[in-house]
Amino acid sequence: MKAFNGSIICAGLMAFMMACSSQQSTNETLSGLSPEKFDTIINEKPVKLFMLKNDNGMEVCITNYGGRVVSLVVPDKNGKPTDVVLGFDNIAQYADTLNSPTDYGSSVGRYANRIKDGKFALNGETYQLKQNDGTNCLHGGGTTGWMNQVYDAELVDATTLKLTIVAEDGENGFPGKVIAVTTYKVTADNTLDITWEATTDKETIINQTNHNYYNLSGDFTQAAYDQVLYVNADNFTPSDKFYIPTGEIRSVEGTPFDFRTPHAVGDSINSNYDQIKNATGYDHNFCLNTYKDGKGDDTQMCASLYSPKSGIFMEMYTNEPGLQVYSGNFQGVGRDADIIRKHGIKYPKHVSLCLESQKYPDSPNKQDWVQPTLKPGEKYFSHAAYKFSVK
Repeated sequence: MKAFNGSIICAGLMAFMMACSSQQSTNETLSGLSPEKFDTIINEKPVKLFMLKNDNGMEVCITNYGGRVVSLVVPDKNGKPTDVVLGFDNIAQYADTLNSPTDYGSSVGRYANRIKDGKFALNGETYQLKQNDGTNCLHGGGTTGWMNQVYDAELVDATTLKLTIVAEDGENGFPGKVIAVTTYKVTADNTLDITWEATTDKETIINQTNHNYYNLSGDFTQAAYDQVLYVNADNFTPSDKFYIPTGEIRSVEGTPFDFRTPHAVGDSINSNYDQIKNATGYDHNFCLNTYKDGKGDDTQMCASLYSPKSGIFMEMYTNEPGLQVYSGNFQGVGRDADIIRKHGIKYPKHVSLCLESQKYPDSPNKQDWVQPTLKPGEKYFSHAAYKFSVK
């Protein structure tokens, strides 16, 4: 077992892990992962790879480093086990936040998405957060956010993993000591069910999500333009050039953001529409129709994704008001183009889609929107489910 001090990665160990990445392991998972490549110590805490599976061909592998889904295998239309999420095949690359920074598969916290200028006010007090995305705070601080912390893991049974993190008051500028629990569960109907729960000792903000990058074809060498997307949303929130919502709620009618009738992402991702051009694709929040009168209905499908190549169909459900659709616009761009991922593959631009349940981005600074505040004595609860089938 090798130990890492934060994100400082031993070059020799990295070379060894990359060299042996193609070797077969007797403990190899359906997705081809070797659990021993995730067995380590980071910041004096044990890190492992945990496998959840059912009797219907679904297997999900998760590391407690960042609460990250490393692989998600489901049968395709021919019954072939198919890994449908992006990632690395070793913990060294996940932990190397200098050379291979990524949010792949993570349980994001404290606050998913962006907060303008890393600043918000609560009860008359202004808080300055870590600014890790230009002047903005993204995903709770990025390299020092929860996606790069080690969760305490409890494998409840063969289908359920519970991950707990304790964040101290003032962490990355956020108020309150927060105890947060992410629970991953694989159900008999091939659903990945995720719940987030949290408590605090001081009023704070919290907005968690899962950051899986999906390509349902299982072919990570090609852009995912043929993936057919559906989003149950009449409106979206336009953003400025720094990806911060302007505050406008805009109709999707007549825009490339209208996925109320399912269509291939490639039909609109290269549009000249200003919002598409600025982001070079999709990186926007949709206002879900499944959220009404202050409550989300997680029994109604809020979105779906389909690959005509594999026949894999994914339905999504959540109790949250928003859904961030991100089309991997920074994949395969600049130095990212040279990074080797699972199975020795280099990812191209637009190779995947993220479907992230959330409160709207920058909502602490938009008081008319659903607020992410959590008070002492309350319990934060967020739910997202991804159900897989073939058609």
